[in-house]
Amino acid sequence: MMQKLWINRRKAVALALMVSGTALLPIGAQAQTLSNSSLNLAMTAEPQTLDPMASPIDLVATIMQHVYEPLYTFDANWKIIPMLAEGLPKVSADGKHYSIALRKGVQLHNGREMNSEDVVASLKRWMDVSPRGKALSKDVADLSVNGSHGIEITLKAPYAPLLSQLAMPSGMAAIMAKESIATPLKEFIGTGPYKFKERRPDQYVLLTRFDHYSARQEAPNGYGGKKTAIADELRFLPVPNANTRVEGSLAGQYHFADLLPTEALGRLEKSGGKTVPILTPSFGFPYMVFNTKEGVMASQALRKSVQTSIGEGEMLAAGFGDTRFFTAEPNHFPKGTPFYSNAGAANYNERNAVKAKSQAVQAGYKGEPIRILTSRQYDFHYNMALIMAEQLKRAGFKAELNVVDWATLVQRRGDPRLWDIYITHSGQFPEPMLSPPQLGDGAPGWWNSPAKLAALAALNQEPNPAKRGALWGAVQQVIYDEVPYINIGKFNSLSAKSPALQGYVPSTWPFFWNTGLKN
Repeated sequence: MMQKLWINRRKAVALALMVSGTALLPIGAQAQTLSNSSLNLAMTAEPQTLDPMASPIDLVATIMQHVYEPLYTFDANWKIIPMLAEGLPKVSADGKHYSIALRKGVQLHNGREMNSEDVVASLKRWMDVSPRGKALSKDVADLSVNGSHGIEITLKAPYAPLLSQLAMPSGMAAIMAKESIATPLKEFIGTGPYKFKERRPDQYVLLTRFDHYSARQEAPNGYGGKKTAIADELRFLPVPNANTRVEGSLAGQYHFADLLPTEALGRLEKSGGKTVPILTPSFGFPYMVFNTKEGVMASQALRKSVQTSIGEGEMLAAGFGDTRFFTAEPNHFPKGTPFYSNAGAANYNERNAVKAKSQAVQAGYKGEPIRILTSRQYDFHYNMALIMAEQLKRAGFKAELNVVDWATLVQRRGDPRLWDIYITHSGQFPEPMLSPPQLGDGAPGWWNSPAKLAALAALNQEPNPAKRGALWGAVQQVIYDEVPYINIGKFNSLSAKSPALQGYVPSTWPFFWNTGLKN
């Protein structure tokens, strides 16, 4: 079984090195010894969009975090550190007012300097477009410029997760040139180490080095610190079939291949040095989302019945196979972390078909089909969906599996008429409000209730980290009681890289600054 899930980036790197048997050079040495050729990076799908605000999908964040940057980001231990902001903000005693100084001399991809007007315009668009930003906007009383390199944010009430929300790569509060702002975006003008060059649907997204990138001076640290664009080009290739990504890795076709099926680990380990398997710890959690707005799952009582029928452990075993890749446990956050709680644990992994059938009868279930939306872009999603459908059938439900490509799933889940349950996954983060988006407002599933609002208000308005930890337990209990989604468990991910690729750090959103090919 794996070590404690909450693991920092240094440990992640160490684990990758144990798997690979290779060593990484210091960043300064890498820049001198690595070649600047193109990197071929096999991703799980065609990105739905390249607008980093418009989609919370990890694939979009993985690609566009090279083009755009936020005010704040996360270091190797998930601590908030400044990126485009000069430093941490000055916060008023009542926790409602944030003064943020911006770095000077930061170049945009169109050749001019970033200023406070770009930042305010970008954040206003984020609050209009991003589900994460929309949720936050309800707490913002005012957002304004303060000179050429400062902004002011005034909140209606204290909101402890503000900086974490501004730092998230997915659904990013990306800072972009104000003149490029449009809906939809037609130009992708940010401040990142790479700039957008070309997209050919179903072939690639091509990013090229930004020669005038304004790097921070601190040492590289997680998603922050100094970024160096070593490779000339980053070519993100959509390769939806997981086995194709495995075969391409073994053949040396890709410098990096993301999210490989766990059963491929043995073949990767026995490749004779042709490819290097990478186990990324603390990667995330799969979860199933219920349509609480419309259809059969709008009934809380029926959602409770489905919850009773589910065996999360069996689903995880089907999804990941090897126990090195998953942990079945009811707590949303790992032991030893501030938000660990056993609230609602009795409702986890019941797998009780008889009890579930009785609950369904009492709830008035009359054999309506339960439409399960899933995709084979992520094999573990599909494999878990197969097992879940069988578990539902054992409990007397009529389960209907709708298998589509990932882009179609993302599109359909926005329409409450088209599905009852869908399966997805998220990264494991240190702040509850970062994921899943169902904790916010307006995300697919459309969960909204007085109990949710009260529990989250108490959590988010409490600035004391120790007290917030206890308050999360009340939120977790509401989730188990109302069943807007089910957190299935926790998992590590498997990817692979070329032996020539140096400097890569295992990450929830893989990044390729500070990486290059060994000469």
